[in-house]
Amino acid sequence: MRLFLSIILWLVLAGAAALADTPKRYASIVVDADSLEIVHARQIDEPRYPASLTKVMTLYLVFDAINAGEIRLDEKLIVSANAARTPPVGLGLRSGQTITVDQAIQAVAVRSSNDAAVVLAERIAGSEDRFALQMTQKARELGLQRTTFKTANGLPHPDQKTTARDMAKLASAVLNHHSRYYHYFGQTEFTWKGYTRRNTNGLLHSVSGVDGFKTGFTNDSGYNLIISAQRDGRRVIAVVLGGASGKSRNQHMSDLVERGFKTLNVQPVLARAPMVVNQPPTKTKVQPQMASAITLRKSTGELVQVVRGTENIKIPQQRDQWSIQLGAFTDPVQADAYLTSIQQSGIGEIASAQKLVTPVTRRGAQLYRARLTGLPSIYAHGACQKLAQLSRDCLVIAPGG
Repeated sequence: MRLFLSIILWLVLAGAAALADTPKRYASIVVDADSLEIVHARQIDEPRYPASLTKVMTLYLVFDAINAGEIRLDEKLIVSANAARTPPVGLGLRSGQTITVDQAIQAVAVRSSNDAAVVLAERIAGSEDRFALQMTQKARELGLQRTTFKTANGLPHPDQKTTARDMAKLASAVLNHHSRYYHYFGQTEFTWKGYTRRNTNGLLHSVSGVDGFKTGFTNDSGYNLIISAQRDGRRVIAVVLGGASGKSRNQHMSDLVERGFKTLNVQPVLARAPMVVNQPPTKTKVQPQMASAITLRKSTGELVQVVRGTENIKIPQQRDQWSIQLGAFTDPVQADAYLTSIQQSGIGEIASAQKLVTPVTRRGAQLYRARLTGLPSIYAHGACQKLAQLSRDCLVIAPGG
């Protein structure tokens, strides 16, 4: 009897400990992808384990390398013995086997293959350790100040940490800088050696508007998920970290997506046209309204200077230059003043940037998105990195974004 009571007591204490630990793993955020306005936030800056969400950054660096001409999608990669030893989930790659860059990307994005992630990392940096250093460096450039990567695939490491806010920033960076590759995250299945594997993201194309991004799980992290969804020309990014189960995480994420679109005054879509795979996400189009003494972007992409209700002073658009987005405000004068204060903060890269305030509508009210534009890429990234060190939100926007 004493042994039986001891076992019951141990089970009760273990269950209580597990319940107590669950809130420490949980975090969530929903962001308007157009204005960067946060519409839901819970523990968004608390450190969490990213698990396989790590692979979003892995693929970000792969896309960088493709654009730079360092690797090609049709290039055949040789699997190393180290990559072949990578613990599951994986493709079961063998040492000496070959896989193309395109196949490896699909394996990582669709099936979350750990071994394929290591193959890509070794091709780009020579080793997974060096690649992880590049991942963390890129995280800083993108303003992910609370994220450190130690592996290319998200397998457990005590020092590999992130936050919900940082993961939302990473998803936004993919949409803005690598939209041509975003379709990989929305691909429903991947065929390898005659066997078809379905995407690990169960919400993909089953929840209205959800068209991409990534799942993750380890025992320490719980069930993680990044989602991007678009309805009626409006896009949200949502992150859930530390879910208790895949099912409860998915249900919670579905609720957050609905809550996000409701906040943006977008109604649920009852019927959707089929998504075309390999199509980049449609850019959000917002009709500007007039405001005094600020620069606005028309739906055509043209920049105009609006002065007390007239829009007759036109400014040529600089299509091949970069911007940084600094937030959204309820008043255009406030947005303009904030941009001025940022320019006067001593960051040389943005001293001569052009201020751009664009109106967007939220729940029937007007907000004004604040950007500094006309920057070279290196200046935009450098400015965001310095602003992040000052605890200021900043997002790099590629030309045309």
